[in-house]
Amino acid sequence: MMCGLIDLNTVNDDDDEAPSFNSLSSSSSSASAPTASSSNSSVCLELWHACAGPLISLPKKGSVVVYFPQGHLERVSDFPAIVYDLPSHIFCRVVDVKLHAEAATDEVYAQVSLTPDTQIEQKWREGEIEAEGEEEDIEGAVKSTTPHMFCKTLTASDTSTHGGFSVPRRAAEDCFPPLDYEQQRPSQELVAKDLHGTEWRFRHIYRGQPRRHLLTTGWSAFVNKKQLVSGDAVLFLRGGDGELRLGIRRAAQVKSGSAFPALCSEQLNVGAITAVFNAISTRSLFNICYNPRASSSEFIIPFRKFSRSLTHSFFVGMRFKMRFETEDAAERRYTGLVTGISDMDPVRWPGSKWRC
Repeated sequence: MMCGLIDLNTVNDDDDEAPSFNSLSSSSSSASAPTASSSNSSVCLELWHACAGPLISLPKKGSVVVYFPQGHLERVSDFPAIVYDLPSHIFCRVVDVKLHAEAATDEVYAQVSLTPDTQIEQKWREGEIEAEGEEEDIEGAVKSTTPHMFCKTLTASDTSTHGGFSVPRRAAEDCFPPLDYEQQRPSQELVAKDLHGTEWRFRHIYRGQPRRHLLTTGWSAFVNKKQLVSGDAVLFLRGGDGELRLGIRRAAQVKSGSAFPALCSEQLNVGAITAVFNAISTRSLFNICYNPRASSSEFIIPFRKFSRSLTHSFFVGMRFKMRFETEDAAERRYTGLVTGISDMDPVRWPGSKWRC
């Protein structure tokens, strides 16, 4: 029986979903294992997606995407406000996708290598390519083998010096190995790996009045090492290989969106963006650092989603529904009303379809 994400923070305001433009073992108790460094190949795909959030998708290597320079520039505050000799959207082929996790913060990001594809654009304009025939997201492969996982926003008690981590029963029973409830104090040792492959050991116990699931020994060491605070979210994931993994979604990333990993910071300055635009002009390969939690508006859109968006008509007075991830890592659906339609930047990007 397949079982999906148990998000303990999700609130469904409506049943309709709007389109989005989005190891277990026994061992002696220990606070943590020696710190391990991450490598590109060791980042677990399932865990990366879980940490990125429920609205995030990544393009698949070899697929066609549409790159929006306007959206990319929005993340560079000091870029000069000039008119660029570039179209508002550019059809590209995905050459490579590398998953990363910042060593200090566990913040997930990806480096996407793209090359402009004029042939695809020409065929699309001539109606020779059907959007329905393209399989774009690697997230499709992730969802087909949905792991058992849950996400919980930390409370003050969860992050206190002498506290433990309270786990709701249905989440513990879905994600953790079964406990022997016939014991007076059912307990077990858990070993979970983070994004960098570091093993964290926790004692999982079922106790109290009323009884509840708690992670005790090892939890405070994890909180201190990761510098977690109330409002951050922690998720546990048991993948198809049976290994238990854990990740973090920091509340500060959702609130500000300003903290970028070192690699992204290097690629979000005037010189780096200019180099990207020059590569586009010469139809050469270029690299984009994609931080999924830095902004709610993506600027690398799967070809299929882009094509489908063009079939949607908008008019003043029209009601719509959108999904958002809020500050507490919850996914909520909101209903809105279209009050006006205009170009965001009619001088530099007239007729742009970004955010449509």
